[in-house]
Amino acid sequence: MGCVRIPAPMIVRAGVLYDGTLEPPKRNADLVLEDGCVREIRVAQGPCELEAACVVPGLVNAHAHLEGSGEPDMMGMIATTTPNQRLLRAVENACKSIKAGVTTIRDVGSSNRIAPDVHEAIEEGRISGPRMRTAGAVLCMTGGHGWPIGRAVDSPYDARKAVREQMWAGADCIKLIATGGVLTKGAVPGNAQLAPDELAAAIDEAHRHGLRVAAHAIGTQGIKNALQAGIDSIEHGTMLDDECIALFKERNVYLVPTLSAPTCILAHLEDGHQPRYIVEKARGLNEVMLKNLRHAYESGVRIAGGSDAGTPYNYHENYAQEVELMWALLGMTPQQALHAATNVAAELVGLHNGILAVGEPADALLLRADVGEDVRALRDPQLVLKAGLIQ
Repeated sequence: MGCVRIPAPMIVRAGVLYDGTLEPPKRNADLVLEDGCVREIRVAQGPCELEAACVVPGLVNAHAHLEGSGEPDMMGMIATTTPNQRLLRAVENACKSIKAGVTTIRDVGSSNRIAPDVHEAIEEGRISGPRMRTAGAVLCMTGGHGWPIGRAVDSPYDARKAVREQMWAGADCIKLIATGGVLTKGAVPGNAQLAPDELAAAIDEAHRHGLRVAAHAIGTQGIKNALQAGIDSIEHGTMLDDECIALFKERNVYLVPTLSAPTCILAHLEDGHQPRYIVEKARGLNEVMLKNLRHAYESGVRIAGGSDAGTPYNYHENYAQEVELMWALLGMTPQQALHAATNVAAELVGLHNGILAVGEPADALLLRADVGEDVRALRDPQLVLKAGLIQ
């Protein structure tokens, strides 16, 4: 499926090597790859098969929607296309993602079990794409945010049943809707939606089966409800306050800020293609978003990279933009932003550690410039490796 095999072992030489942690980078280093994993990291010596100015781990996008392709009205697109059309778009977007350096992705909401089917096809080698986690349908209140890709939940008992249904349909993580959102008409972002007992029941059921749980949560009370219920990650987190920050740190919960989602909406305000309600809600959240999310990062909340790719003008092949925004808007160094989009995001997704180390998957990007000096080096990888294969 477009992959190029090189005889093992394969040696990848890096002018500078970032392993995905916050340790200082290595200079003039060789990665020795064999059987899809890193076998050795050593000082450069002898001949090599591949060489680049800079080598980093494959990127991990912990928040994406593969069936969306950046349409100005994602929910409108879902209402006016067939499941087969959206499945084809998801396959295309999986390919675009890996070509852009995203070697692991978590799809946190899809209709008609599209994401689990794409995941299965990638695992079987029938199509090209990243390693995947998939949530299946989001669990929302009746008529709540995300209902076009959702399964309505109306009680704690129903929440447990909905988790089991998603598992049966192939999901290996769960997404809950704790507050309103921007893209659904009539859903007020600041309002809590699923009730605390519904959140707690769904999370308990998922955890009993070893599944991690993410919560879409923009409003303050909904963020607190999800944190108190035992959530693993908060997606967006726009209106968090100091009490939320204390809960994040006490419970060791990840925050996935999805900075690209509002940034892309706001960059296209004058295009005239987005529904008015999306534009108005995004405008209202922008200022508080920047202040609160930066405060969370500076207070020590764990930030995991995730772009919400698939939302308006937010393209799967542009995940590098999310890394740049963590640098520009949150105040991270380029290496810290890379760490958030590799090691930290991978820890959240739970498939591997997102680092280049002995025994880890041979997922790597070969870059033309030192990402530590210019985070924009991630925009156009020289080569992408997944399990030691050129994509």
